[in-house]
Amino acid sequence: MTELQKKIAKDLLSIRAVFFRPDEPFVWASGIKSPVYCDNRLTLTAPAVRTDVETGLAETIRREYPEAEVLMGTSTAGIAHAAITAHLMGLPMGYVRSGAKDHGRQNQIEGRLEQGQKVVVVEDLISTGGSVIEVVNVLREAGAEVLGIVSIFTYGMEKGLKRLADANVKNVSLTNFDVIAEIAAQENYIRREDVARLVAFRNNPSDESWIGAKK
Repeated sequence: MTELQKKIAKDLLSIRAVFFRPDEPFVWASGIKSPVYCDNRLTLTAPAVRTDVETGLAETIRREYPEAEVLMGTSTAGIAHAAITAHLMGLPMGYVRSGAKDHGRQNQIEGRLEQGQKVVVVEDLISTGGSVIEVVNVLREAGAEVLGIVSIFTYGMEKGLKRLADANVKNVSLTNFDVIAEIAAQENYIRREDVARLVAFRNNPSDESWIGAKK
C-alpha cells in the first residue's frame, strides 16, 4: 500500500465517493450485486480532492508512460480528468465516444489524433474492464500506439484483469479495492468484519454468499 494509494482512498472516503452497503447491495447495470459503489464524478466538485486526483494522475503518467504524447479520456467519466491532467502536463487531449456520432463528421474519437501517436487512456474506474478495452481498440484501429491506461480506482476483479491481459494493455490505478476496504475499516466507515465480505465479493462476484454472511 503506497502513500498515494492511501491518500486517494482517504480522499474518496472523505467526500463519500465510495458507498458501502454489504447488507443491502447495489445492483450494477450488468446485474452484479455489489456491496460497494464508487462515484468518482464527485471528485470534480471537491477542489482539494480533485487536485490530489489530477496531480496523482499526472505523476503516474510521467512515471509509467514517459513517452505519452496525448491523453484520451473515456466517455463520459474520463473526459474531465483527461482534460485537467493534460492541462497540468501541457499535453493535447481528446476523448472517445461510446459510438460514432450519427451527424456531422460522425466522429467516435474527438480531438486531433495523428497516426502513430503515443496515447494514454484516462478512465475513472475499472471493474470488469469491458468499456475501457473498447476505447483502447478504437484508438488502436485509428493508428494510435496505446501505451496504457491510468485510472482513479480499480476493483481488481479477475475478469477485468484477464481482459486487460488479453488486450495486452497495462493499467495503473491511483488506488484500489483492497486499499479502500482497509482504510474504510481503519477509519470506521465499515466494520472490520465486513472487510472479508467485501473481498469475497471482489474475488467471486457470482457467489452471493457474502450477502447473507454472519454480521
